[in-house]
Amino acid sequence: MLEIGCAYGFFLDEARRAGFEVSGIEPAEAAAAHAGDLGLNVVCGLLSEATLNSFGTLDVIVLLDVIEHLPDPQEALALFADHLRPDGIIVLTTGDFGSLAARSTGAHWRLMTPPQHLWFFNRDSIASLAHSVGLRVESSDRPWKFVPFSLIAFQLGRMLGRKIAAGPTGNRFAIPVNLFDAMRVVLSKAPPSPDRSVP
Repeated sequence: MLEIGCAYGFFLDEARRAGFEVSGIEPAEAAAAHAGDLGLNVVCGLLSEATLNSFGTLDVIVLLDVIEHLPDPQEALALFADHLRPDGIIVLTTGDFGSLAARSTGAHWRLMTPPQHLWFFNRDSIASLAHSVGLRVESSDRPWKFVPFSLIAFQLGRMLGRKIAAGPTGNRFAIPVNLFDAMRVVLSKAPPSPDRSVP
């Protein structure tokens, strides 16, 4: 399993405990160093053909809230498809621009944060993007997340156009939240088109 943008390595650490052989790519030096301190194989740098080649072919590629940050998502997915085993999968999460929350809040949507977020997707556009590089959507859902109070306060303030300060304990406590405006998508390689010239 390879995680793109693995940050401090918390997800990879959990996946390793579950029995996966894991690696990661992370551009932030401090985060990559922390992941290395956990004993994880994390390369500090940007996504590239050369970096992916060092990992060989992969069973699972994970992008958790990453694809919206990439300069060219289509190029990245094509690269991942080239390094994915025939029965492998790509798991990604990103905001759902077609959701009720996104449409009703518009420019104040919690994930409308350019220039950090360069792209905005809905279920149809993700499926179209995947299809353009020979991938297909295997499943799509809108998962629940445990969210710290500090982040909830920040996002509420942003949507209301004001700053809401969270107390020092705001990061210690989290509650399950689902605004149904973020999607988890599993992609796999589409089967090759049948060659009609062969009898």
